[in-house]
Amino acid sequence: MGSLAEEAFTVLREVCDDLGIDHRDAELLRVRSNAVFKLRSEIVVRIATAPNALTRLPMVLAVARWLAEQGFPAVRPADEISDQPVVHEGRVVTFWHYVPASGRPTTTELGEILRSLHLLPVPPVALNRFADPLAEIRRAVDRSAVLTSCQRAWLRDRIAELTERWSDLDVDGSPVLLHGDAWIDNLLRCADGHVVLCDWDGVSVGPREWDLVHTYHGQRRFGLTAADVDAFADAYGSDLRSWPGYSTLMEVRDMYAVGIHIRNAGADPFSRRELPRRLDSLTRGEQHARWYMAEPVTVSP
Repeated sequence: MGSLAEEAFTVLREVCDDLGIDHRDAELLRVRSNAVFKLRSEIVVRIATAPNALTRLPMVLAVARWLAEQGFPAVRPADEISDQPVVHEGRVVTFWHYVPASGRPTTTELGEILRSLHLLPVPPVALNRFADPLAEIRRAVDRSAVLTSCQRAWLRDRIAELTERWSDLDVDGSPVLLHGDAWIDNLLRCADGHVVLCDWDGVSVGPREWDLVHTYHGQRRFGLTAADVDAFADAYGSDLRSWPGYSTLMEVRDMYAVGIHIRNAGADPFSRRELPRRLDSLTRGEQHARWYMAEPVTVSP
């Protein structure tokens, strides 16, 4: 277990003790931009690792409550636990109702639910405008202690170039309510077969293309197939590949996906291994090198 996970377990125990919640046998589900635990009481505890969590998470919770009022299929905050978010030793903690997953959702279901999301009105919440997708990685590069001087210089130049190209994109239609991280793994299928969207940390108002690109990028880097992307485009009702800004958006998404590992590499073993894989493929211009969300499974001969 890495030090990031060990720190998260400590925060979990201390916060649960303060609130009188049973944390025995807590299960660590993952550590990325959040450390996510499942308690025996079917409550999910999310401990944020991002430096802007305290300003962002009250907005995330407000949108989640508004989505519940609209009847939109999304995870629900467990507001009966405590006033949220809880701040403990600089970490920001939120509580959510656990959704027992039953099978892997399809990209058709993802396209359908995103189409429904983008048809909603913008909620009456002080949401951020999604204007600079590389802002967090820019800050991570400046703060990083794991990058070499050459890596830092290359990243700064590349981020500046992509930021300028992003600002020149001509997006289609008015800004919409964005999930912000609309990747297939953030869609859960419930036991009764319906699906819900989880992990709303990136919610904002912005161009719909940002929510769509995650599935296309999934074919480039994370093992989705062309058929998966075709099904997604059919279900959503338009195909991003016909948009003139597609190539630039994919390059921005490539760079965006490096940020979490720059931020976590100092304290998380998987990020220390994944960061050079992603940086090497970017600097070499390898557009289809495989990246991983977690340790790849090895199979013995």
